[in-house]
Amino acid sequence: LALFIIALARPQLGEGETKITASGIDIVVAIDLSGSMSSEDFELKSQRVNRLTIAKDVLEKFIAKRPNDRIGLVAFARDAYIAAPLTLDHDFLSQNLERLEIATPDKDGTAIGSALATALNRLREIKSNKKNESKIVILMTDGQNNAGKVPPLTAAEVAKALKVKVYTIGVGTRGM
Repeated sequence: LALFIIALARPQLGEGETKITASGIDIVVAIDLSGSMSSEDFELKSQRVNRLTIAKDVLEKFIAKRPNDRIGLVAFARDAYIAAPLTLDHDFLSQNLERLEIATPDKDGTAIGSALATALNRLREIKSNKKNESKIVILMTDGQNNAGKVPPLTAAEVAKALKVKVYTIGVGTRGM
């Protein structure tokens, strides 16, 4: 009778584990949240949108096309912080991207050097199994450095020493 009751309960082991191996590259995107990103100089679906909205839209499309790459997110204005660690969970990454907002006036500024240094630190900490694995930082900004403790050229030299490629995307239009 005891064995019959146990059989009806259908006991199962719950220690399943799934390992995912990806052959992609590590990418950290640093996105500018300074006040100037609120300028509405783009149109998306026939509506005027600000620079941050268009940057998020472009980044969402980029993430969707990179299923095998670990992607992280650094947000910055006057200060830089990690908004999402390197991950293959692109739904999690998209949720964190969506919650980013323009910096408040008391935290406004554009610390490009600090953002780049934060992104490089994140990549430097990652242990790689492959010798020739690519590591990339994508810097999305609309302005020039006017805040932060790390000069952009110093951060660029560190990137070169760490063999990290840095791509800069200017967000905005020329003129008024």
